Amino acid sequence: MTRKKLFEDIIQNPTRIYRSPGDVLRDRRFGDVERLEILRAWRALNPDAGEMGDINALIIDLEGRTYTATDHAAE
Repeated sequence: MTRKKLFEDIIQNPTRIYRSPGDVLRDRRFGDVERLEILRAWRALNPDAGEMGDINALIIDLEGRTYTATDHAAE
């Protein structure tokens, strides 16, 4: 399976691949931008899930990282 196809499958249902939102961050196959998309997909598919606080915190952390990386690249 190609990386692109795997990513598309994960976006459809992240819980099929990952046990917890933190597992997304440990997956070295993807960069921060892709991890952010996966976490957003997870949040959208499971709005009542108990791990919403975890997902939101991870999303905020990744948004900070991706914003900082983009900000520094422009300099």
